[in-house]
Amino acid sequence: MSPLFVYAEMIDKERIPGHIAIIMDGNGRWAKSRGLPKIAGHRAGAAVVKKVIKESIELGVKVLSLYAFSTENWKRPKKEVTALMWLLEHSLRSHLAVAQKNNIRLLISGKSSGLPVSLQKRIKDVVKKTKDNSRLILNLALNYGGREEILRATREIASKVEQKKLKLSGIDQRLFSNHLSTRGLPDPELLIRTSGEQRLSNFLLWQISYSELYFTPKLWPEFKKQDLIEAILEYQKRQRRFGA
Repeated sequence: MSPLFVYAEMIDKERIPGHIAIIMDGNGRWAKSRGLPKIAGHRAGAAVVKKVIKESIELGVKVLSLYAFSTENWKRPKKEVTALMWLLEHSLRSHLAVAQKNNIRLLISGKSSGLPVSLQKRIKDVVKKTKDNSRLILNLALNYGGREEILRATREIASKVEQKKLKLSGIDQRLFSNHLSTRGLPDPELLIRTSGEQRLSNFLLWQISYSELYFTPKLWPEFKKQDLIEAILEYQKRQRRFGA
């Protein structure tokens, strides 16, 4: 009997986290350790994304949020950024058929307007064509930064107050959440970060206030179904108190 089968049998199917968020870290280090260019690591990471989407559906996850490109990633070498933009567009092109076949809806968190025009058009097309799909919501954080998201929401709310469209007394957590990129989505119950780093890197800062955090030393291109199952098993061991 394979270890993967044993792990899978240990999962409580009634306590699968409905929303899993992942900081996909380690593509560059994976490539460097093999004497390959960084883009080779990003390609390997993109292949893992496809597998994790499939595995999430099999396990019954309803929302999968992936940190694909942060606002800080623009500081990387121009050649790497250009290659990443091409890879993202190519991946979305091939994702559409998979999304329609598997009933996956694509959402984007972040400022699409800051991305290359061709990528913006691809995003708009896939989002529109998958809007009625309901088996899994794939939320890609593109050109995303948690602090910027909170500032943007604060400005929008302040503007409504200034225009007398909203009273100060009407501002609560639900209203604030509805001004974020993830409005309409439940907060993540489990956050996974690969590569051994133990920080949030400006990802979903408001939304993960009560998420369970799981850090694995595995580099993202090495992340397998067994690693996802191990993260869920660890999540199921914990008692979620929400401060109580």
